[in-house]
Amino acid sequence: MSASHPISEDDLQAYVDQALDAGRGDEVREYLRLHPEVARRIDGYVAQRAALRAVLAPIAEEPIPPELGIRALAEARRARLSAWRPAIAATMLLCVGGLGGWMAHGVLTPPMNGVGALAHEAADNYRVYASDLHRPVEMGSAQKADLVRWVSNRLRSPVAVPDLQSAGYRFIGGRLVTTPHGPAAMFIYDDAQGERLAVMVRPMKVEKNTRMSEQTNGGLDGVSWASDGIGYSLVAPTRSESLHPLADEVRRQVEAIA
Repeated sequence: MSASHPISEDDLQAYVDQALDAGRGDEVREYLRLHPEVARRIDGYVAQRAALRAVLAPIAEEPIPPELGIRALAEARRARLSAWRPAIAATMLLCVGGLGGWMAHGVLTPPMNGVGALAHEAADNYRVYASDLHRPVEMGSAQKADLVRWVSNRLRSPVAVPDLQSAGYRFIGGRLVTTPHGPAAMFIYDDAQGERLAVMVRPMKVEKNTRMSEQTNGGLDGVSWASDGIGYSLVAPTRSESLHPLADEVRRQVEAIA
């Protein structure tokens, strides 16, 4: 008799536990007859199971203590619920009140979108990546061409890396970052003093053409705008001079390529 499908280790364990149906049990027994080395191992398991059951049999046959009976457990559960009911009610009231307050907050404070959201996303990603002294980028300046192809493919729009050397900023490299509005590219630069500047680029679903606006976000300055459905945001640590000239240069280069 051949097995309907190969005998697995699970089948052997089920055989030891006497959990196989009659047909599969016959197939396993035939398999063991043809494989004596496996049969010796399984016989050992069967013997161990029998010995363990013999040792534990007196405990298993002891009557269940009254305090562990179904009636006693049910009464204990009802008593606990009665004791906790006032606290549960108070907690529910607090939760409902808090939920109502948060829902009102959502109604009264519309979600940030457009260039305002872009500016916050750029600042958040700057803090995570541009401030990393060891690995701020995924692809360095030597891989610029590969980086441009990669991020352009992921953003489904041609993306260019601005050249800011004339302003004293050396291109370090870039990476793909995530935002609540989809993927974005972040290009990172530094100057002679090691101060880093980042340019983040992503498609815009709203405010597809927006003039430049300046932002300050927790010690970071930024300039953000959108042109032809692509958003741009420059971010750098707060500085005495404006970032606007650098943003103008980025926009000039992008528009020249487009």
